[in-house]
Amino acid sequence: GGLPPSSWLPAWPSPAWGASLADSFLQGLVGACAVAVLCSLVRLHLYLQCANDPERQAEKEAVRGQWALLDQLHVCVLTGLLMVVGARVAALVVLEFSLRAASTLLSLPKGRHSGQLLVLCQFSLGCGVSCSLSYLQEGAPHGTGSLLLSAGLAGLLTRYVWRLSRHVFALYELHCREGYCGACLFLLATWRGIPQLLGNALKVAFLVADLTAVALINRDFLTTAEAIRFWTPLTICYTLLVIYMQEEQRQNPSQQMIYQTVFVRMGGLLILLMTVGRWMDILNILVSLVGEIWCLVRAGATLEICRKQDFSQRFSRLASPSRGPINGQEDHLSKRSAAASS
Repeated sequence: GGLPPSSWLPAWPSPAWGASLADSFLQGLVGACAVAVLCSLVRLHLYLQCANDPERQAEKEAVRGQWALLDQLHVCVLTGLLMVVGARVAALVVLEFSLRAASTLLSLPKGRHSGQLLVLCQFSLGCGVSCSLSYLQEGAPHGTGSLLLSAGLAGLLTRYVWRLSRHVFALYELHCREGYCGACLFLLATWRGIPQLLGNALKVAFLVADLTAVALINRDFLTTAEAIRFWTPLTICYTLLVIYMQEEQRQNPSQQMIYQTVFVRMGGLLILLMTVGRWMDILNILVSLVGEIWCLVRAGATLEICRKQDFSQRFSRLASPSRGPINGQEDHLSKRSAAASS
């Protein structure tokens, strides 16, 4: 004898491994598309807000000046990162952000929203969508087909939002003056409701993600004692992170402090998982750190405008009703569009 030559070659990956890889890719793609839609609508709202305020023309140009090609790169990078991050770490990221978001929302005056929160939730939203799909499609007889349909619909929605953004950035002011574009006139009348729409959609998304995150984490424990050994330090870690974030919010955090906060959050989760987690979880935390930093870098101009806006709203509550988001230019655009339509 001897061994046949075929035994020297590495074994081919099994079909199950290929299907799992395809599912992870599709889950990451849907999560990345959700982040892309969120970012585009936040930028669209900021642009409309600045276009209707003559004092914010520089900010308007900063929002419009971002390259459209980077949006596609953003989706590709996020798809890869969300594909690599495991469901367990994604669940931890979702729960951590949900606690921070709840703390921030409770500290806001009634009727106010936080633009910063809409920008800072990008990677957590992607993790929430991907881990929710992972849990809900687990064991489904046609899970890959369902994910293909979800990815196709998410891609179409992302494409249409990108087209709308490019149209508004280029022609909004002209079309509002002339009064012949239905999309621009609709946005002229309803743009102030975009943050509330996004807030309600994110509440639903994170509610589903939180429930699936708890289920994903608890299924790894065989006994109640194991669950208590994991959840007790996790609760302490999250509580300390929320207290730290509240102290940061009382100040006006610069972009450098926002990056430092990301390192503190991920560092806390890293130390926690080094004691009660697995080695793969530690690697996935590092991938999550890269994802958080990438999202912040990509949204640099948008994040800075939202930071300044939140800070000014916090310290000018008495003057805000007199000024408000509607001013003379928007009234002028409304009158011109009404005259043109009549």
